[in-house]
Order: sequence, then C-alpha cells, then structure tokens
Amino acid sequence: QVQLVESGGGLVQAGGSLRLSCAASGSIFSINSMGWYRQAPGKERELVAFITSGGSTNYADSMKGRFTISRDNAKNTAYLQMSSLEPEDTAVYSCYAFIFSKLYWGQGTQVTVSS
Repeated sequence: QVQLVESGGGLVQAGGSLRLSCAASGSIFSINSMGWYRQAPGKERELVAFITSGGSTNYADSMKGRFTISRDNAKNTAYLQMSSLEPEDTAVYSCYAFIFSKLYWGQGTQVTVSS
C-alpha cells in the first residue's frame, strides 16, 4: 500500500512564500516522476510542476521563476518551494507520484494567497 502525504499549505500574503512537501510511504522500490497539480474554484485542474527520477524539472509557464520543485530520493519526498505568491495562486494543490507505473495522489492541501 502506497500513500502520499502532503503538508505545508496555508494562508500567506501576496508576495510571500510557502513550501509544500509530499512524502511517499509504503511498498516503494523507486519513484518515477513526482509533481503537483492545482485546482482553483471554478477552474480546471492545471499542472504546476513535476520532477523526474533523474532530477529533470518542468514547470507551467506562469510558475517559472517563482516555483522550484525538488526531491529527496532517500526520503521519497518531493518539495515545492513557492515564492512571490499571487492571489491567482490560490488553489488546492495536489501532489502525485508514478510508482511502478501506477499513479498515486496526495490528499491535497489548500493554499490561499491574500491580496
């Protein structure tokens, strides 16, 4: 049984920073890509960023330069450092991981950016 547990969401003022964590536990030999999607009220879910097992990263255009994704393979954990946050970044952020070609999701965490 594999579980992804997210932490780090919350309320922050515009211009501030937050760091999200996504820790995988269970029967894990190796994790392929890990990343985050987000969904704001009334909007479609969108990809935020992902990182491959080799450390290659990819970001949505609106996050480039503001968000940084990283991972600690020894801890089976990914991190999303978010800076220069804007009210438009307010959403539920959900992490995912491909493990043994199966897709797993975290529980989601609310990020609210006040103006």
